[in-house]
Amino acid sequence: IVVPNGTSPRAVELFVARYRPWIDRKVAQYRPLEAGNSDELPAAVQFQASGDCWRVVYVEAQGAPHLTVDGNRLLLIGDLSRVALLRHALQRFTMRMAHSILVPQLERLAAEFGLQYSTAQIRRQRTRWGSCSRRGTISLNACLVFQPPEIVRYLLIHELAHTRHMNHSRRFWALVGQLEPRWREFDAGLSLGWREVPAWVLR
Repeated sequence: IVVPNGTSPRAVELFVARYRPWIDRKVAQYRPLEAGNSDELPAAVQFQASGDCWRVVYVEAQGAPHLTVDGNRLLLIGDLSRVALLRHALQRFTMRMAHSILVPQLERLAAEFGLQYSTAQIRRQRTRWGSCSRRGTISLNACLVFQPPEIVRYLLIHELAHTRHMNHSRRFWALVGQLEPRWREFDAGLSLGWREVPAWVLR
């Protein structure tokens, strides 16, 4: 909790006590699907955004683990006791796939609606699905690949709308509503979207 200098600890305690139900609801929204199993590696990786699914095969071998794509299989080959490196290999794969899935969609929507941005980048934030800087750089969370296509489309439209309005003013939401009339429904779905993200992605 960020407070002004000189705020008494008692004031902070009272604030937290007053807003505890709201805080608990927000914390629950950001809790991953497998919050209690972050060390457990997946048997499969599925991206709702594109419909792609791979079975994960773990192959014991000497050396640091590395990932190879073999059709609809992801082969993780190496020292299987090095769980952090196995997880990191899956995270890097997710980042690469997120770029190949999300950036082309963003380009198509920008062209369709006549909205311009300077560049797009993929990140792996824990609390933000996307952002747009004043210079027109759109940052997208790789975890979007675990969301349904219609929600991904809404988020991309949301960030593109910020290239016109760098705020959440009435004009901003009017533009979003013009481009996606069901934005309220999808925005509510996105607020719970962290439940669709496997814990190993965020670890």
